[in-house]
Amino acid sequence: MRHLITILFALYCSLLTAPAQSVKEIIRQRPSYASCNYDTYPDSIQTTLTPAPAGKKPFYISHYGRHGSRYISNRNGYDTPYIMMLHADSLDELTVEGRRVLHEMNSIMRDTEDRWGELTGYGKRQMQDIGRRMAQRFPEVFRPGAHVTAISTVVPRCIESMGSACMEMLQVCPKLKVSMQASQRTQWYMNYQDRKLRSNYMTPEAQKAYNAYIATRMGNTRLMELIFKNPDIVKEFVDEEYFNYYLMKMSLFQLNTNYNRNTNLISLFNTDDIYRMWQIDNVLWYIQHGACKLNGGRQPYTQRHLLRQMIADADSCIKLPDPGAQLRFGHETVLLPLVCLIGVNGYDLATDNLDDLEARGWWSSSIFPMGCNLQFIFYRSSPKDKDVLFKVLLNEVEATLPIKTDCAPYYHWTDFRQYCLDKLAAYKP
Repeated sequence: MRHLITILFALYCSLLTAPAQSVKEIIRQRPSYASCNYDTYPDSIQTTLTPAPAGKKPFYISHYGRHGSRYISNRNGYDTPYIMMLHADSLDELTVEGRRVLHEMNSIMRDTEDRWGELTGYGKRQMQDIGRRMAQRFPEVFRPGAHVTAISTVVPRCIESMGSACMEMLQVCPKLKVSMQASQRTQWYMNYQDRKLRSNYMTPEAQKAYNAYIATRMGNTRLMELIFKNPDIVKEFVDEEYFNYYLMKMSLFQLNTNYNRNTNLISLFNTDDIYRMWQIDNVLWYIQHGACKLNGGRQPYTQRHLLRQMIADADSCIKLPDPGAQLRFGHETVLLPLVCLIGVNGYDLATDNLDDLEARGWWSSSIFPMGCNLQFIFYRSSPKDKDVLFKVLLNEVEATLPIKTDCAPYYHWTDFRQYCLDKLAAYKP
């Protein structure tokens, strides 16, 4: 019987995680997917949740989420193509299309100035939607009198995201007892960036593999000919590879702002252009935060403190009759390695073959768009029930974990807890 359960579980996981579409097809339908961590959160979540096993009811939620859509964090990303365009214009080297592009860039720069990194109105609505859906989906947790403890990093966009989500929860259930905090005292696990690991991610082996991977994916001769009168001349001060990459980023990033969300800059690029940019970004995110064998596969352990804290918090809350919810608001550079460390949806993939990454389903864009979130939903029949179950929602969709279960997509908390503690114990800094 156990053998049958294992086989069925493996089949379930393969069906659940098997990509229904290729990345290129997704990008053809929705170009913003190519911008990875700049992608916008889905406007609606239509997935149906699997009913809990008989007698089990949700009683506690543990969450870590990224802030909503923001303006670009600093002007460097925009300045790279913008300064090149200004130089070309000063020499009368822009085509008619080039002048149109510069006009569009001027408008974007004016709209963005002094808003670097701020949460946009669009981002606030994302967080309101996420908060509302969470409260509506799990009324047993968000019931009158329930405690909702929310913690944010000290970054303003995260604080505003926390407030937007929590205030919307209060619209659903006005009698919630909500507390919110943003303090340096919690930064050690809410936004821990291991300097030793971070500084050593690009080993010589990783750099060599990365350079080989991107060699045929950078640059865009067609774009240069479209914008500049004499591309060969302007190459003296316009780096084709950087110009193509950052102008593409600029066009896609605008989808996160209120200004010109349907920017005309996107029309400069075809699906192949945008797809190649996604490939470049995806492998870089993997090297930086995934279990990449080229640098020892240790980068996900940057979030070991957060995982330990979430386990400790859950252990404490499980002992309570009505624990409510614990919400944490932070950043994608925390959530991505956390997902990889836990192994959600197979994102603990370890390989040294960057060409194999896409085919095996390691698609960073599916993890960390603006507003991305990881929710642990806990279930039991009563406070005396020792067999606590839980399931994981990645961006509000049921996800898999790398452990056996007899009740997928639900897992036994004790099994997952032990799996994580064993993995953490094996890590030696």
